[in-house]
Amino acid sequence: MKTEDYYSTIRQQLHDHPDVSGCERYAHDLVMRELQQLSPDECYDHVGGYGVVAYWRSKYPDAKTIAFRADMDALPIGHRCGHDGHTTIMLRFAERVASCSERRYNILIIFQPEEETGLGAQKILDSGLLQRHDVQAVFGLHNLPGVPLGTVVLNPGTFAAASTGVIYKLQGRETHASTPEKGLNPGLAIAEIIQRFDKLSNHSESLSEFRQSTLICSRVGEPAFGTSAGAGEVMFTLRAYTNATMTELEGTADAIVEEVAKREHLQLRMERREPFRAVENTPALVEQTASLFESYMPIVMTTTPFRWSEDFADYLRLFPGVFFGIGCGLNHAELHHPDYEFPDALTVPASHCFELIMNYIAL
Repeated sequence: MKTEDYYSTIRQQLHDHPDVSGCERYAHDLVMRELQQLSPDECYDHVGGYGVVAYWRSKYPDAKTIAFRADMDALPIGHRCGHDGHTTIMLRFAERVASCSERRYNILIIFQPEEETGLGAQKILDSGLLQRHDVQAVFGLHNLPGVPLGTVVLNPGTFAAASTGVIYKLQGRETHASTPEKGLNPGLAIAEIIQRFDKLSNHSESLSEFRQSTLICSRVGEPAFGTSAGAGEVMFTLRAYTNATMTELEGTADAIVEEVAKREHLQLRMERREPFRAVENTPALVEQTASLFESYMPIVMTTTPFRWSEDFADYLRLFPGVFFGIGCGLNHAELHHPDYEFPDALTVPASHCFELIMNYIAL
């Protein structure tokens, strides 16, 4: 078996080569090299871009298949979300899978690209590999700053929120700055939209009531002091705890902008970016997972979802499964913070979680 130092080195290599979504070349090649040493029964490269999928067959002919997923992409500021750690966890787990001769299940391991943009899980699903191998359940995790190292956080319902980026582009008409009344300046329209979107937020912890609108960016006109602005755009992130509430929130937001644009005689173009659905766990599997873990590590059960989003939701729309969190330290820097770095001490306990599921989950 490879040492903890070996996997610390792997994680550091990934950390030193942070590839953003859709460009995960280094991680792809490293994962392929590591898997080749483990001789899976099947191994697929460049799945959905730079994804990798490995499959180990059980010796039992009627064995069911369960899947495990890790994400590989980095942020533009580097590996500040811990996907380098998630990939390392999964490589260590893959070694345990390869060395286990009494596997009750066929094991499918997914190294997924493009999680940060919300596109990668669907690309893996579009490959058809999970369907071809008749996956019966899928499992994944995310590290959690602010939670004691190694403590597992489970939620029997919605683990993480739905969200989407929205862009509203408003086109009016430029004119000379001395005669603004002869043009169509979208500035006041955008100001009204920002004010009305601020009132969309409801920070109730109720699953069906929570909704959030966050202003991301606003631009009007150009730095040309002789010209009254004729175009502008405004961007928000919309967020909700349920997919139904998210759909309602998007509809309300679009209706506000359409109303303002029509009243002000502005042309409107709308775009969606980085859509994520709510991560909705399978309650019975969460209960089982908690029972498996409780003798080995601290467990926290919660019913309040995390506000951030995860494209693991796309797997859970098609397959039963569990997405859980595991603490990386009470005083650890937050996800996406410039000071964040995945703690190598988490690799072993997190990998052990997957081993327990592989060995003892009942489907």
